[in-house]
Amino acid sequence: MKAIKEKANGIVFGVFEVIVGLLLLINPAGFTSAIIMLAGVALMVGGLIEIIKYFRTDPIEAAQGQMLVKGLVAVLAGGFCTFQTEWFIITFPVLTIMYGIVILLTGVMKIQLTVDMLRLKSPKWSWAGINAAISVICAAVILNAPFASTAVLWIFTGAALMVEGVFDLVTLFAYQRAKGEDLR
Repeated sequence: MKAIKEKANGIVFGVFEVIVGLLLLINPAGFTSAIIMLAGVALMVGGLIEIIKYFRTDPIEAAQGQMLVKGLVAVLAGGFCTFQTEWFIITFPVLTIMYGIVILLTGVMKIQLTVDMLRLKSPKWSWAGINAAISVICAAVILNAPFASTAVLWIFTGAALMVEGVFDLVTLFAYQRAKGEDLR
C-alpha cells in the first residue's frame, strides 16, 4: 500500500509540474495572480473558520488555543493576497530565488536517487542522473538570474518545470522497475 501511495504522489507531482510549467509559459502574470488570489481566498476562508471555532469553543479552551489570533491573521493575510496580487508580481524575482533554492535541494535529493539506482544496478540510472543534472543546472541558472526581464525568467521557470516534471515521471517508473515493483 505504501508503494502505491508513493507512486501516486510521484505521478501527481510530476503531472502538476508539467501543468504549472505550461501555464507559466502561456500566461505567467495571469497564472501567478490567479494562484495568489486563490491562496488568499483559501486563507480568508480558513481564517473565518478559525474565528467561528473560537466563538463556538468553551471560553477556557478557546483562550488557550489562540484561534481568534490565528483566524484574524489568516483573514488579513488572505485579504492582502487577494487584493494586493500586484505586490507579489513585483517581488517575483525574490520568489524565484526561493524557487531556485528549492530546485537545488530537489536536485541534491535526485543525486541520492541516482546513486540508489546505480547501487540497485538499474540500467535506467542515467535518467535519474540526467534529471538530477537538469535540476542542479536550472537552479544554478535561476539563482544567477541572467535574465533581461521578469517575463524571460517566467518563461525559463515554466520550461524548467515542464522538463523536470517529465523527467520526474520517467525516473519514477525507472526507479520502481529497479526496485522490482509491479507498476500496476
